[in-house]
Amino acid sequence: MIKITFPDGAIREYQAGTSAMDIARSISEGLAKKVLAASVNGQVWDASRPIYEDSTLKLLTWDDNEGKSTFWHSTAHLMAEAVESIFPGVKFWVGPPVENGFYYDMDLGDRHISEEDLRKLEVKMAELAKQNNVYLRKEVPKAEAIEYFKEKNDPYKLDLLQGLNDGEITFYTQGNFTDLCRGPHIPNTGFIKALKLTNIAGAYWKGDEKNKQLTRIYGVSFPNQKLLDDYLTMLEEAKKRDHRKLGKELGIFTFDDEVGPGLPLWLPNGSIVIEELEKLAKETEEDAGYKRVVTPHIAKESLYLTSGHLPYYQESMYPPMELDGTKYYLKAMNCPHHHKIFAAEPKSYKDLPYRLAEYGTCYRFEQSGELFGLMRVRCLHMNDAHIYCTKEQFFDEFKSVNEMYLKYFKIFGIDKFVMRLSLHDPKKLGQKYVNEPELWKETESLVRDVLIKTGTPFVEVPDEAAFYGPKIDVQIWSTIGREFTLATNQVDFAQGRRFKLEFTNKENSSETPLIIHRAPLGTHERFVGFLLEHYSGKFPVWLAPTQVKILPISDKFLPYAQNILQSLKKADIRAEIDDRSEKIGKKIRETELMKIPYMLVVGEKEVNENQVSVRRQSKGDLGAQSVDQFIAQLETEISNRASE
Repeated sequence: MIKITFPDGAIREYQAGTSAMDIARSISEGLAKKVLAASVNGQVWDASRPIYEDSTLKLLTWDDNEGKSTFWHSTAHLMAEAVESIFPGVKFWVGPPVENGFYYDMDLGDRHISEEDLRKLEVKMAELAKQNNVYLRKEVPKAEAIEYFKEKNDPYKLDLLQGLNDGEITFYTQGNFTDLCRGPHIPNTGFIKALKLTNIAGAYWKGDEKNKQLTRIYGVSFPNQKLLDDYLTMLEEAKKRDHRKLGKELGIFTFDDEVGPGLPLWLPNGSIVIEELEKLAKETEEDAGYKRVVTPHIAKESLYLTSGHLPYYQESMYPPMELDGTKYYLKAMNCPHHHKIFAAEPKSYKDLPYRLAEYGTCYRFEQSGELFGLMRVRCLHMNDAHIYCTKEQFFDEFKSVNEMYLKYFKIFGIDKFVMRLSLHDPKKLGQKYVNEPELWKETESLVRDVLIKTGTPFVEVPDEAAFYGPKIDVQIWSTIGREFTLATNQVDFAQGRRFKLEFTNKENSSETPLIIHRAPLGTHERFVGFLLEHYSGKFPVWLAPTQVKILPISDKFLPYAQNILQSLKKADIRAEIDDRSEKIGKKIRETELMKIPYMLVVGEKEVNENQVSVRRQSKGDLGAQSVDQFIAQLETEISNRASE
């Protein structure tokens, strides 16, 4: 018999060799019909895979992220089976789940897939899904696997096999399709009730533009039709809100081939948004006792060797440049520079907590295939800070950072969020993580304690910590339900010792501080991208690049419009005049399209009464007001950073 421990702490005994699906059926048939996979000792397994030893068990359904990922990865295999049936001889690379759905990269030779082919593939996939074919897992010796793919003349799978050893290789088969895959998969294809192939793209093999370009097909699937219908509705709304589209229309940012991929150029309107965000961060951080610093964009190799970033993070850094026999790297993170600032002057316990803040510019070499508008870039401006504190101060400092997040959420109208507590994997100490097992346990416990005692919603995610300590990734949802990773809050128990950071404690001896890395507003790039989609380009007044557009009905009212403009500018309100010889209806429509919050229409009546006719974005005519009254109301709205 084996003991199975459930998430609620309950322990039950089962025969060795029982599966998660067997356990689900022993609880209820209704539950068994929902189980997609299982987390066994923290690892996601096929629900049908036998369990032979005492284990922790969580049954995974559609409501679990791991359940969704397993569902989508299994649908990628179903799509591959459909592609193979329609395009014989196709060769497959990889087909992972992604944030919303899945894709599969494939080599179709000289053939090309059209939108019409996607519809044919959807029909074939639906037909195959109804066959309820089981996803069968088989462990295969490396020699046998190599022979199998040699017979299929498949260079892509043979390449994957080079990095695998005996005991690490599994095949999965459903219906007439077999693939090299580590899994896991859902029990059978019948779980897939609704699907849609959404996009065709090109993708270089291994993400290297020197390699052959493969065909990538994206798709999404669901356990019922309603979920698919809701998703497609959200997708249509998301297209309207795409930050790349809105960023171009509203003059926020641009990219240029000669500047380089992933290197955004902020246009004047975008620069205003950035300045307002920085102003908010600076005010908030000043009130919280942070000291502002500025650090260079490059540093010597020795700095990143001391920090440990080169061994753990080098693949994401730009290659070095060599000057006078010394290697320099573009800054990929601000942390080492801040540590040097902390160390520049002696510190005592009276100086702690010591909080350093910077909107630092960093450069990270994201793979070309991963670049995506402002969401994945190579140059980023980070709302970064580092807090140096004692263990006794940690709870209050970490709590204060979380409260800062909550303040920002309220300002930006973010109602749904969750903190992802990313933990280390003990098996990867010394490889992916600093080899300090006791410190890992202690710091993870410290973070968990703060989250629990403050009632902060969080989920635990194994094997996603930073190399130097546990971290919180902040997941937020926009108004249409799209999920974004906003920012991070990290604990660091390693860097202090690596940089020999010290303070003199109350006993007059040296002690190493704990370090909290935090970035509540993330980067300008990702956060502005989020805000564009969250607000559908209709920024609240305090953030809007142009807050007021003055619309004279004809040229003879331009002098009055100019007087209004001067009054607005004296009040530090960003305003412009539409002085074109166009009809007022066209001016109003075009100002609405530019998503400017307020319009002031001025004609003979307004001049005679020394007033303005006020129109509000999406709300229409608000009536006539005096200029002074309008300015007073607008100043209050701006100073309060009202969300609408």
